[in-house]
Amino acid sequence: MKLIQEVPALLVGFDTETTGLSTSEDEAISYGFAVYRSGVLEELSQFFAVPARPMSSGAQRVHGISMSSLQKKLEDGDAFGASYAAELAATKLSQFASDGAVFVGSNPMFDFNMLESTLRRHGHGGLRPFGIAPPQISIIDVVSHDVLIEPRSASRPRRGLAQLCGHYGITPGQHDAAEDARAAAEVLLAQIRRNSELESLDQSEKDIEVQHDIVSRSSRDQRAVNATILSRLLRARRP
Repeated sequence: MKLIQEVPALLVGFDTETTGLSTSEDEAISYGFAVYRSGVLEELSQFFAVPARPMSSGAQRVHGISMSSLQKKLEDGDAFGASYAAELAATKLSQFASDGAVFVGSNPMFDFNMLESTLRRHGHGGLRPFGIAPPQISIIDVVSHDVLIEPRSASRPRRGLAQLCGHYGITPGQHDAAEDARAAAEVLLAQIRRNSELESLDQSEKDIEVQHDIVSRSSRDQRAVNATILSRLLRARRP
C-alpha cells in the first residue's frame, strides 16, 4: 500500500456485521455501504440477512442483533435470506467496481472474505463470478494506511476503527454496518487531508532549506568578493 494523496472519484465504504469471527464458518447478518463521489456522501445504506449459521453470544454482544430480531425483520420484509442477501451484496459491489470504485474499510478483507465464503456456501461461486475478487479491485485498509502515515507512536498503540475515529475527529459507527462503512470512508478522507498537510509541510521545509542554501552561498560569495577587494587595496597601498 502507498500513501493516498488524492480523494478517489468514487469511494465506497463496505462493512458487515456477522454471526462470529470465522470467515469460513460464520455469515454476515447485515451489509453496509457508504458511497462518496468526489468526497461527498451520496448513499448510506444497509440491508439485513437471516444467516444459515447460528449467532455466537460474543457477536450478539458486539452488535446487539439477535436471531429472533432478524427473523422478525424477515417476516416484516426488512431482511432477506442468507443466499439472496449475499448475492445482492456482491451484485451491488460489482456495480460499484464497474464504475471504477475504490473500496475502503477497517480490515476490509475480513468483510470480503466473509462474503466470499457465504457466496460459495450458497452456490454462487464466490466473488470472482461477480468480478470483485482482489486484486481485480482496489481496496484500502484505513488501519494499514494509518501506519504508513505515522509508523511509530507510543501515544497510539491501538488503531482499530474506534481509535482512528477518535484520532481524526470522526463520529464512530458503533458496530452498525452502514455507519461503520461511513466511518471508515471518512477516516480515509481525513487521512488524505493529513497527507496533503504533511506534503505541504515537507515542501515548505525543503523551500526553507533551499533559501538557506542560497543565502549561505550568497554570503560565501560576498566574503570572497570582499577578500578580493581588500587584497587589491592592500597591494595598491604598497610603495
